[in-house]
Amino acid sequence: MDIGMIGLGKMGANMVTRLLGSGHRVVAFDLKESAVETAVSGGATAAYTLSELIDRLEEPRVVWVMVPAGDATEQTVTRLAEILSPGDVVVDGGNSNYKDSMRRASVLRNQGLYFVDVGTSGGVWGLAEGYSMMVGGEEEAIALLRPALETLAPAKDKGWGHVGPTGAGHFVKMVHNGIEYGLMQAYAEGFDLLNHKTGFSLDLHQIAEIWRHGSVVRSWLLDLTASALGENPTLDGIAPFVSDSGEGRWTVFEAIDLDVPAPVITLALQARLQSREDDSFTFKLLSAMRNQFGGHAVKKET
Repeated sequence: MDIGMIGLGKMGANMVTRLLGSGHRVVAFDLKESAVETAVSGGATAAYTLSELIDRLEEPRVVWVMVPAGDATEQTVTRLAEILSPGDVVVDGGNSNYKDSMRRASVLRNQGLYFVDVGTSGGVWGLAEGYSMMVGGEEEAIALLRPALETLAPAKDKGWGHVGPTGAGHFVKMVHNGIEYGLMQAYAEGFDLLNHKTGFSLDLHQIAEIWRHGSVVRSWLLDLTASALGENPTLDGIAPFVSDSGEGRWTVFEAIDLDVPAPVITLALQARLQSREDDSFTFKLLSAMRNQFGGHAVKKET
C-alpha cells in the first residue's frame, strides 16, 4: 500500500524500514533533510514539504504521524486537515493524550477526513520484533490501514487490534504505560534490596538471568534489566534521575477521575519524581531500563 510517514526519529525511521521491507511504498517527510535522505537510501520516496508528501500519495491517502505529542502533533494534524481530501486518513502513532485525539478526530470528521489513534509500543526493538499497536478509530479507516498494521505488528494476527472508537487506542496505551511504571518500579526496588545484602555478595546479573527462565516474574522488562546489568553491573556513570513522558501522570489523573484505586501506579510515578532529588540504585536501574527498551537518554553522573 501507499503510506506517508511524517517524523523520522528512531521509531518512525524503523517503521519506514519495516514497511519498505514488506513491499509497501513509503513517502517520507521530516524537518531534517538528512533524515529524509537516509529514508530515501533505504527505498523510500522523498518529500521535503507536507504538500509534496500529499501530492506523491495515491488516494485515498494514508498519512502516519510520528512526531512528539503536544504542539508538534497539533500543528501537523492542523496542516494536514488543510491539504488532504475527503476520505483520506490521518494516523497519530505517537503518545498523544486520548482527549486530544478525540478532539482532533471530531475536527477532521467535519471535513470528511478519518483520524486513527494508534498507541504504539515496542521502542527501539520494534524494527526486529514488531510493534504492539492499540488502534482506535472507525472501521472504514482501519480497513484502509490494515495492510500497514499487519506489517508493523509482530504477526498479521498478533500484537495489534482495533480496541474501540477514536481515542480508545491512546487511552489503552496510556494505561499500558502506567502499568509499565509499576512493573519497572517493582523490579528496580527488588534488585536494590538484593544489592544492599552485601554479606551474600550477590551477582545481580546472574540472578536476573536465573529469573528470566521459568520464574513467575519473567518478562521482557526483566530481559532488558538483565541486559542492563550485564553491560554495567554497578550502573556506574548513570545518574539516579528518572524522566517521565507524561503518560503515567495521565493514568493517575484518569484513575482519580474514574474513582479507580491505582496505588502502585501512583506510587511509581511519585518515585520517579522523588528520583530527581535522591541518589539510589533503584533509580539508576529504572533509568537504565528506560534506555534499554526505548532508547531514552540516560542522565550521566557528574
